[in-house]
Amino acid sequence: MDDVKNALTVQEIIVAAKKRMAPAAWDFLSGGGESETTLKRNRWSLDSIAFRPRVLISVPDPDPSTTFLNHKIRIPVICAPVGSLHLMDPNGNLPVVHAMDRFGSMAAISIMSNPRLEDCAAETKGCKIFQLYVRGDWDWVRKTLDRVTAAGFDSLVITVDTAHYGRRERDLYNRFLRRATAQRANLEGIDLDGEWKYRGTLTWDFVEACKKHCGLPVMVKGIATREDAEIALQRGIDVIWVSNHGGRQMDHGRGAMACLPEIAAVAKGKVPIVIDGGFLRGTDVLKAIGLGADVVAIGKLQGWALAAGGEDGLVRCFEILETEMKINMGLLGVNKLAEITPAHFFHDAPVMNEPSLVSPYPVVTEAFRRWDSGSY
Repeated sequence: MDDVKNALTVQEIIVAAKKRMAPAAWDFLSGGGESETTLKRNRWSLDSIAFRPRVLISVPDPDPSTTFLNHKIRIPVICAPVGSLHLMDPNGNLPVVHAMDRFGSMAAISIMSNPRLEDCAAETKGCKIFQLYVRGDWDWVRKTLDRVTAAGFDSLVITVDTAHYGRRERDLYNRFLRRATAQRANLEGIDLDGEWKYRGTLTWDFVEACKKHCGLPVMVKGIATREDAEIALQRGIDVIWVSNHGGRQMDHGRGAMACLPEIAAVAKGKVPIVIDGGFLRGTDVLKAIGLGADVVAIGKLQGWALAAGGEDGLVRCFEILETEMKINMGLLGVNKLAEITPAHFFHDAPVMNEPSLVSPYPVVTEAFRRWDSGSY
């Protein structure tokens, strides 16, 4: 789609996504749990951090590239695992992995999106990451892990903050129920009505069993406290993924960036740290990197870009994030990501925009107001 391919701002991409998505699909991707307090706190925790820039430093061409899982990527941003991507693009995960190959980053493939994990692995030239939701008993998990390793995946993400499915009231209000969006390509033989009796009983022993069975590096996604980060280190977890599920699970949680400092204090330098939750701009990414994360994962932004323009829309979104990062690295006075330190930040700055789903985007915010008033 040429208009998105030539977009100059992420705001254009989001407006295009809003126009093209069915209202219930937009709410499914964009909403949060219950009152959406956690979703808003994701933004608050980012917006309350201000920069302390340094000047008169030679910064002719800042380099935002990094290495993650022994692969060099152009910017420290990857695609988070997102379920039901067919709602944004009929080809599901395939345009995501193609876009990441083109741009030079990587994507975590969700078990809850089409096509089959084997097809996604075959289409990915770069690092192959698979994300597991437990949807059955250990026999099902074991068989799924065998498929993952046989397909050549490089690492495994286990999402651990879904012992119970959060009440996503936009979906309930729209009667857009989980069963209707479930993807079956990777869920052969699963009873959706009985799956929670397994997921609600999982412990750290399960994570260790998965790691032992598949022999792959394991990331645990859903860590939000120092205590759990310490246990992850004790259990030999390879990557800690800081996440509150984009505000879609527990309501009234802390913003993701509010969780990061205590986790980085115990894990930084020992294992890589990934973070997701409300990251929508290049400046957001710089804040996360400077305060202890190694990589940022995007979920909602990924889905919007995919809905707006498929593979091209997602590539263009990453290109714009890269531009934002390079410009703001120069303005901050750094040439490489490793030069960003906590000294570059002031905490508890006044938040100037009321946190919302699109509050970092003034043009989008105004466009949505016009939509709501019927004058767009």
